[in-house]
Amino acid sequence: MKAVGLHEFGGPEVLRVVDVPEPHAGPGQVRIRVHASAVNPADTLLRDGTQEWALAGVPAPYVPGMDVAGVVDEIGPGTDTSLRTGDPVMAMLLPFFPADDGSVAYRGGGYVQYAVLPAKAVVRAPDGFGHEAAATLPMNGLTALLAFDQLALPPGSTLAVIGAAGALGGYLVQLAAHAGLTVIADAAPADEQLVRELGANEVVPRGPEVVDSIRARYPDGVDAVADTALVGPQLLDAVRDGGTFIRFRQTEEPGGYTAESTRGIRVLSPFVPEYDGRTDKLDEIRRLAGSGVLTPRIAEVMPADRASDAHRRLEAGGVRGRFVLTF
Repeated sequence: MKAVGLHEFGGPEVLRVVDVPEPHAGPGQVRIRVHASAVNPADTLLRDGTQEWALAGVPAPYVPGMDVAGVVDEIGPGTDTSLRTGDPVMAMLLPFFPADDGSVAYRGGGYVQYAVLPAKAVVRAPDGFGHEAAATLPMNGLTALLAFDQLALPPGSTLAVIGAAGALGGYLVQLAAHAGLTVIADAAPADEQLVRELGANEVVPRGPEVVDSIRARYPDGVDAVADTALVGPQLLDAVRDGGTFIRFRQTEEPGGYTAESTRGIRVLSPFVPEYDGRTDKLDEIRRLAGSGVLTPRIAEVMPADRASDAHRRLEAGGVRGRFVLTF
């Protein structure tokens, strides 16, 4: 089958259309005929060699991709699922997963024509959503939902979302606004209207003075700060004593950093594999999108053979929404 992968690590130019064996659904699994796969920043970590350590002994090509949408075209024998052949579906597909011996195993990503997943990891797409829009929801939606669940803030709490105009930040703004939080969002002038439409109550200028801007409005600090833009631990200064700070990359990952807990601040690091296979959580994303609480944002739809262009433009920055590859 056709896929987009790489035989050597490097820049966007290493991505090529490749042929890989066509998978089939086994017990407990369904196969998706993938029509769309979103391009996420995490995909670049496989491509550039950051995750090379997990690929020792695994033959190339390596296939990135964490979001897929399409239709069910195989259901494995004995699989207990309400899904039926022909259903439009979406799923988060993790290229790496924990093996039984505690190591990390590679199973391939979502830049493929056919993807086989556990049935519990797949849900129907929201009614009225095309494959391209549905493909932008699973990974970023689940990451935002996991962060929101970990924050566990009561209505009326103050949450500052840094990177609010991005895909992850935008979903977090929408979830928080829907739950009755007061949302403070950072934005460049060109993005101010966007983040307000997403549900931000207040907007502060994006940039190095963001902490001062938040403190000017909330002298004691806000209840929580979510750093979806990977700005860094200096954002802790915007959190009140005993509040919560949430970061989205581990210390050892590109853009990651150490955030030491001070002043009783709780530091969280949501890790989206915790929600892998959580049918209830992915179905919650489906319901929220179907009701208009979460709105998918597509930067551009491209044929799969333009994956290198999508990666190049994503890494250049300034993208609003997700590039989506079609198969």
